[in-house]
Amino acid sequence: MPQTRCYYEILSVERGASQDDIKRAYRRLAMKWHPDRNPGNPEAEGEFKACTEAYEVLSDPERRPLYDRHGHAGLRQNPGHDFRSMHVNDIFSMFNDVFGQQAGGRAQRGPSRGFDLETEVEIELEQAFKGCEVETEFKRLDVCEPCAGSGAKPGSKPTPCTVCNGQGQVAQTGFGGMFRMVTTCPECRGRRTIIADKCEKCRGQGRVSTKRKLKLNIPAGIEDGQVMRVAGEGEPPPPEVNAAGKGPRGDLHVVVRVTDDERFDRRGADLVGVQPMAFAQAALGASVKFHGIDGELDLAIPPGSQHGDVVIVERAGMTTLQSKARGDLHVVLQLVVPKRLSDDQRRLLTEYAQTEHVDVRAEDSSFWKKINPFGN
Repeated sequence: MPQTRCYYEILSVERGASQDDIKRAYRRLAMKWHPDRNPGNPEAEGEFKACTEAYEVLSDPERRPLYDRHGHAGLRQNPGHDFRSMHVNDIFSMFNDVFGQQAGGRAQRGPSRGFDLETEVEIELEQAFKGCEVETEFKRLDVCEPCAGSGAKPGSKPTPCTVCNGQGQVAQTGFGGMFRMVTTCPECRGRRTIIADKCEKCRGQGRVSTKRKLKLNIPAGIEDGQVMRVAGEGEPPPPEVNAAGKGPRGDLHVVVRVTDDERFDRRGADLVGVQPMAFAQAALGASVKFHGIDGELDLAIPPGSQHGDVVIVERAGMTTLQSKARGDLHVVLQLVVPKRLSDDQRRLLTEYAQTEHVDVRAEDSSFWKKINPFGN
């Protein structure tokens, strides 16, 4: 059945997503739905192939604009691969740039590195400023202990596949013998052996899903969406490469999410905050206490300040990740007009109003330019 689901919805990305966002989303979903991590689950394999189809289109600079303009109908003149009829291992071999060489070589003998994994952690802005230690929990496939990764019941052994003669691949000749195509063996699915008596714990997969907890040291100055790589915390090599899991594990990629802060808006290393001020403070100037990212500081409101003016406090912003220097704090002044006045306040303001004279000229007034930046 032709794919009718929206490709952007399948990958859970916005229509304006960058290629890096699309690649990251596909990698995360493909690892999540890979049949090795969901043994015996046909729905997972279907989701894996659906997200692969979505990625192939949205990562193509020619096909993505066609899809954006005309939807699935726009791809009929420029079709891609039929992933629904392909084996999962063959799909992995097509996208080495996404999964790395270890995944692309699942049906080959050479690569021996395990799969990379991806997870997310969430921290607050103050934690991003100071740096912190957080604990993350994720799932990964590990070598099954009872069968030592072979997939066979303890006391028994797998037997070589008779279809591919233990090679894990078969060659097919087409179009009058003009070329040969090598594909994953349909019988052993690339493992090169057949398991007659399966291990009860892993059900013949050689791998079991386990929960892993890990403490991470988040460096000061990290920004939302940045990725930390933890070497060796991914999965062991797949069974068809090394049943015992010998060889380097993949890596764990941790996407750091910094939650929105009620007090500050972050712009790189700079912070933007708001400070309310009364009319008298704006007119006469004042020194007020402002709660910064690392404690209280004295904020000087200059005499004659206007609503929307910005006071910059140097080196009071965020820590930068590379140099450990600090950005600036930009404080936007917000004039607060009281809704209720006491009798004394009303009397004093009335006396002041009798002496007040404001000459507002549209052609040269900075106030007018501020509220009407287009000049018309």
